[in-house]
Amino acid sequence: MEIEKVLTVAAPAAKVWDMLLDPTVMASCVPGMKSIEVVSDVEYNAVIHVKISFISAKFKLRTRIVEQRAPEYLRAEGTGEDSSVASSLKQQSEIFLTALPDGQTELRTKVTVDVVGRLGTFGLSVMKTKADRMWEEFSQNLATRLAGGEIPGADQVTITRREPQAPGGPAEAAAQAAPARAPVRAAAAASPAAPVAAPEPAFAAPAARVNGQEASRASVSDGGWWSRLLGGRGGSGRSIHIELRRGDTALTVDWPVEEAGKCAAWLRDVLK
Repeated sequence: MEIEKVLTVAAPAAKVWDMLLDPTVMASCVPGMKSIEVVSDVEYNAVIHVKISFISAKFKLRTRIVEQRAPEYLRAEGTGEDSSVASSLKQQSEIFLTALPDGQTELRTKVTVDVVGRLGTFGLSVMKTKADRMWEEFSQNLATRLAGGEIPGADQVTITRREPQAPGGPAEAAAQAAPARAPVRAAAAASPAAPVAAPEPAFAAPAARVNGQEASRASVSDGGWWSRLLGGRGGSGRSIHIELRRGDTALTVDWPVEEAGKCAAWLRDVLK
Protein backbone atom coordinates (compact mmCIF):
# COMPACT_ATOMS: atom_id res chain seq x y z
CA MET A 1 0.00 0.00 0.00
CA GLU A 2 1.32 3.43 -0.96
CA ILE A 3 0.23 6.63 0.74
CA GLU A 4 1.19 10.19 -0.16
CA LYS A 5 0.11 13.22 1.87
CA VAL A 6 0.86 16.96 1.80
CA LEU A 7 0.59 19.43 4.66
CA THR A 8 1.41 23.15 4.92
CA VAL A 9 2.56 24.32 8.34
CA ALA A 10 3.11 27.85 9.63
CA ALA A 11 6.78 27.47 10.59
CA PRO A 12 10.17 27.61 8.87
CA ALA A 13 11.63 24.38 7.52
CA ALA A 14 14.41 24.26 10.11
CA LYS A 15 11.92 24.32 12.99
CA VAL A 16 9.73 21.66 11.40
CA TRP A 17 12.80 19.48 10.84
CA ASP A 18 13.86 19.75 14.47
CA MET A 19 10.40 18.78 15.66
CA LEU A 20 10.22 15.76 13.37
CA LEU A 21 13.46 14.47 14.92
CA ASP A 22 12.40 15.22 18.49
CA PRO A 23 11.07 12.00 20.13
CA THR A 24 9.15 14.05 22.69
CA VAL A 25 7.24 15.88 19.95
CA MET A 26 6.58 12.76 17.88
CA ALA A 27 5.37 10.90 20.97
CA SER A 28 2.59 13.46 21.35
CA CYS A 29 1.81 13.88 17.65
CA VAL A 30 1.57 10.31 16.36
CA PRO A 31 -1.88 8.84 17.16
CA GLY A 32 -1.86 5.75 19.35
CA MET A 33 1.76 6.11 20.48
CA LYS A 34 2.38 4.33 23.80
CA SER A 35 6.14 4.39 24.23
CA ILE A 36 9.38 5.34 22.48
CA GLU A 37 12.86 4.03 23.19
CA VAL A 38 15.66 6.12 21.70
CA VAL A 39 18.34 3.61 20.75
CA SER A 40 20.54 6.18 18.98
CA ASP A 41 20.19 9.38 16.98
CA VAL A 42 18.90 7.33 14.03
CA GLU A 43 17.28 4.30 15.70
CA TYR A 44 14.00 4.11 17.60
CA ASN A 45 11.84 1.40 19.11
CA ALA A 46 8.20 2.23 19.68
CA VAL A 47 4.89 0.70 20.69
CA ILE A 48 1.80 2.02 18.93
CA HIS A 49 -1.84 1.06 19.37
CA VAL A 50 -3.92 0.76 16.19
CA LYS A 51 -7.56 -0.28 15.87
CA ILE A 52 -8.89 -1.33 12.48
CA SER A 53 -12.50 -2.42 12.35
CA PHE A 54 -13.00 -4.90 15.20
CA ILE A 55 -9.28 -5.75 15.61
CA SER A 56 -7.17 -3.86 18.12
CA ALA A 57 -3.41 -4.26 17.62
CA LYS A 58 -0.39 -3.04 19.54
CA PHE A 59 2.59 -3.01 17.20
CA LYS A 60 6.19 -3.10 18.36
CA LEU A 61 7.95 -0.94 15.80
CA ARG A 62 11.67 -0.67 15.00
CA THR A 63 12.56 2.35 12.88
CA ARG A 64 15.90 3.46 11.49
CA ILE A 65 16.71 6.67 9.61
CA VAL A 66 18.80 5.57 6.64
CA GLU A 67 19.22 8.91 4.85
CA GLN A 68 18.80 12.55 5.76
CA ARG A 69 19.63 15.94 4.31
CA ALA A 70 18.67 18.58 6.84
CA PRO A 71 16.33 20.38 6.64
CA GLU A 72 14.89 19.05 3.40
CA TYR A 73 14.77 15.28 3.13
CA LEU A 74 14.55 12.20 5.35
CA ARG A 75 14.11 8.52 4.56
CA ALA A 76 13.37 5.88 7.18
CA GLU A 77 12.71 2.15 7.18
CA GLY A 78 10.99 0.07 9.79
CA THR A 79 9.34 -3.18 10.77
CA GLY A 80 6.75 -4.11 13.34
CA GLU A 81 4.71 -6.99 14.64
CA ASP A 82 1.94 -7.90 17.05
CA SER A 83 1.90 -11.61 17.83
CA SER A 84 -1.45 -11.33 19.62
CA VAL A 85 -3.22 -10.63 16.32
CA ALA A 86 -0.72 -12.54 14.15
CA SER A 87 0.14 -9.48 12.07
CA SER A 88 3.32 -7.75 10.96
CA LEU A 89 4.29 -4.84 8.77
CA LYS A 90 7.22 -3.44 6.84
CA GLN A 91 7.36 0.19 5.82
CA GLN A 92 9.52 2.79 4.14
CA SER A 93 8.74 6.47 4.48
CA GLU A 94 10.12 9.63 2.88
CA ILE A 95 9.62 13.18 4.11
CA PHE A 96 10.20 16.24 1.92
CA LEU A 97 10.28 19.76 3.40
CA THR A 98 10.01 22.75 1.08
CA ALA A 99 10.33 26.33 2.31
CA LEU A 100 7.57 28.56 0.93
CA PRO A 101 7.94 32.29 0.10
CA ASP A 102 5.57 33.31 2.89
CA GLY A 103 7.76 31.65 5.54
CA GLN A 104 5.66 28.53 5.82
CA THR A 105 6.79 25.01 4.99
CA GLU A 106 5.29 22.34 2.81
CA LEU A 107 5.60 18.89 4.37
CA ARG A 108 5.11 16.05 1.91
CA THR A 109 5.34 12.41 2.91
CA LYS A 110 5.37 9.20 0.87
CA VAL A 111 4.85 5.92 2.69
CA THR A 112 5.01 2.38 1.35
CA VAL A 113 3.72 -0.19 3.81
CA ASP A 114 3.07 -3.92 3.54
CA VAL A 115 0.81 -5.50 6.15
CA VAL A 116 0.53 -9.28 6.47
CA GLY A 117 -1.48 -11.47 8.81
CA ARG A 118 -4.99 -10.84 10.07
CA LEU A 119 -4.80 -7.09 9.49
CA GLY A 120 -3.58 -7.74 5.98
CA THR A 121 -6.87 -9.45 5.14
CA PHE A 122 -8.73 -6.14 5.23
CA GLY A 123 -9.33 -4.47 1.90
CA LEU A 124 -7.21 -1.60 0.61
CA SER A 125 -10.03 0.89 1.09
CA VAL A 126 -10.31 0.06 4.80
CA MET A 127 -6.56 0.45 5.32
CA LYS A 128 -6.43 3.77 3.46
CA THR A 129 -9.40 5.12 5.39
CA LYS A 130 -7.56 4.37 8.63
CA ALA A 131 -4.38 5.98 7.27
CA ASP A 132 -6.30 9.13 6.30
CA ARG A 133 -7.72 9.49 9.80
CA MET A 134 -4.32 9.02 11.43
CA TRP A 135 -2.77 11.61 9.09
CA GLU A 136 -5.45 14.17 9.90
CA GLU A 137 -4.89 13.69 13.63
CA PHE A 138 -1.12 13.89 13.21
CA SER A 139 -1.44 17.13 11.21
CA GLN A 140 -3.58 18.76 13.88
CA ASN A 141 -1.23 17.66 16.67
CA LEU A 142 1.86 18.91 14.83
CA ALA A 143 0.25 22.30 14.19
CA THR A 144 -0.62 22.52 17.88
CA ARG A 145 2.97 21.76 18.94
CA LEU A 146 4.39 24.26 16.44
CA ALA A 147 2.10 26.89 17.93
CA GLY A 148 3.39 26.06 21.41
CA GLY A 149 0.30 24.19 22.56
CA GLU A 150 0.02 20.90 24.44
CA ILE A 151 -1.55 17.65 23.28
CA PRO A 152 -4.00 15.98 25.70
CA GLY A 153 -2.63 12.67 26.97
CA ALA A 154 0.91 13.32 25.71
CA ASP A 155 2.31 12.95 29.22
CA GLN A 156 1.15 9.32 29.28
CA VAL A 157 3.62 8.27 26.58
CA THR A 158 6.77 6.67 28.01
CA ILE A 159 10.06 7.91 26.55
CA THR A 160 13.35 6.23 27.44
CA ARG A 161 16.90 6.45 26.15
CA ARG A 162 19.18 3.46 25.90
CA GLU A 163 22.47 4.07 27.67
CA PRO A 164 25.49 3.76 25.34
CA GLN A 165 27.75 0.80 26.08
CA ALA A 166 31.47 1.08 26.63
CA PRO A 167 33.64 0.09 23.63
CA GLY A 168 33.90 -3.68 23.42
CA GLY A 169 30.54 -4.34 25.09
CA PRO A 170 29.57 -5.27 28.67
CA ALA A 171 32.48 -7.68 29.16
CA GLU A 172 35.09 -5.01 28.48
CA ALA A 173 33.20 -2.46 30.56
CA ALA A 174 33.25 -4.85 33.52
CA ALA A 175 36.94 -5.50 33.00
CA GLN A 176 37.64 -1.77 33.02
CA ALA A 177 35.63 -1.27 36.18
CA ALA A 178 37.35 -4.11 38.07
CA PRO A 179 40.61 -3.28 39.94
CA ALA A 180 43.76 -4.63 38.34
CA ARG A 181 45.08 -7.51 40.43
CA ALA A 182 47.21 -9.41 37.95
CA PRO A 183 49.40 -12.07 39.60
CA VAL A 184 53.15 -11.68 39.33
CA ARG A 185 53.52 -14.73 37.10
CA ALA A 186 50.86 -13.51 34.68
CA ALA A 187 52.50 -10.09 34.50
CA ALA A 188 55.88 -11.66 33.80
CA ALA A 189 54.42 -13.84 31.05
CA ALA A 190 52.74 -10.84 29.42
CA SER A 191 55.99 -8.85 29.31
CA PRO A 192 58.84 -10.58 27.46
CA ALA A 193 61.34 -8.15 28.99
CA ALA A 194 60.30 -8.89 32.57
CA PRO A 195 62.82 -10.90 34.59
CA VAL A 196 61.60 -14.37 35.47
CA ALA A 197 62.93 -16.29 38.43
CA ALA A 198 64.84 -19.41 37.45
CA PRO A 199 63.04 -22.69 38.22
CA GLU A 200 64.27 -24.97 40.92
CA PRO A 201 66.96 -27.32 39.60
CA ALA A 202 65.79 -30.83 38.89
CA PHE A 203 69.28 -32.11 39.60
CA ALA A 204 72.86 -30.90 39.77
CA ALA A 205 74.92 -30.87 36.59
CA PRO A 206 77.84 -33.26 36.41
CA ALA A 207 81.37 -31.96 36.34
CA ALA A 208 82.38 -30.53 32.96
CA ARG A 209 85.86 -29.64 31.88
CA VAL A 210 86.97 -27.35 29.08
CA ASN A 211 90.60 -27.61 27.97
CA GLY A 212 91.29 -29.71 31.01
CA GLN A 213 89.95 -27.07 33.42
CA GLU A 214 86.83 -27.84 35.50
CA ALA A 215 84.01 -25.57 34.47
CA SER A 216 81.56 -23.99 36.91
CA ARG A 217 78.72 -26.28 37.90
CA ALA A 218 75.29 -25.20 36.57
CA SER A 219 71.82 -26.01 37.90
CA VAL A 220 69.39 -26.64 35.06
CA SER A 221 65.93 -28.06 34.64
CA ASP A 222 65.42 -31.55 33.29
CA GLY A 223 64.34 -32.03 29.69
CA GLY A 224 66.21 -29.28 27.79
CA TRP A 225 69.31 -29.44 25.60
CA TRP A 226 71.55 -28.29 28.46
CA SER A 227 70.02 -30.89 30.77
CA ARG A 228 71.12 -33.56 28.35
CA LEU A 229 74.55 -31.93 28.03
CA LEU A 230 75.29 -31.47 31.74
CA GLY A 231 72.44 -33.34 33.44
CA GLY A 232 73.10 -36.22 35.74
CA ARG A 233 73.05 -37.36 39.30
CA GLY A 234 76.41 -36.84 40.89
CA GLY A 235 77.67 -38.96 43.69
CA SER A 236 76.69 -42.28 42.11
CA GLY A 237 80.34 -43.28 41.68
CA ARG A 238 79.79 -44.34 38.08
CA SER A 239 79.74 -42.09 35.03
CA ILE A 240 79.99 -42.05 31.27
CA HIS A 241 83.09 -40.12 30.30
CA ILE A 242 82.75 -38.12 27.09
CA GLU A 243 85.41 -35.92 25.56
CA LEU A 244 84.75 -33.77 22.52
CA ARG A 245 87.34 -31.81 20.63
CA ARG A 246 86.71 -29.03 18.17
CA GLY A 247 89.81 -27.25 16.99
CA ASP A 248 91.83 -26.19 19.99
CA THR A 249 88.89 -26.61 22.35
CA ALA A 250 88.22 -29.80 24.27
CA LEU A 251 84.98 -30.45 26.18
CA THR A 252 84.87 -33.25 28.73
CA VAL A 253 81.61 -34.42 30.26
CA ASP A 254 81.14 -37.06 32.95
CA TRP A 255 77.59 -38.37 32.59
CA PRO A 256 76.04 -40.59 35.32
CA VAL A 257 75.28 -44.10 34.16
CA GLU A 258 71.71 -43.70 35.37
CA GLU A 259 71.25 -41.02 32.71
CA ALA A 260 72.59 -43.14 29.84
CA GLY A 261 69.43 -42.62 27.79
CA LYS A 262 69.73 -38.86 28.03
CA CYS A 263 73.43 -39.08 27.27
CA ALA A 264 72.70 -41.00 24.07
CA ALA A 265 70.07 -38.45 23.04
CA TRP A 266 72.51 -35.63 23.65
CA LEU A 267 75.19 -37.31 21.57
CA ARG A 268 72.77 -37.77 18.69
CA ASP A 269 72.00 -34.06 18.78
CA VAL A 270 75.65 -33.03 19.00
CA LEU A 271 76.84 -35.33 16.23
CA LYS A 272 74.14 -34.38 13.72
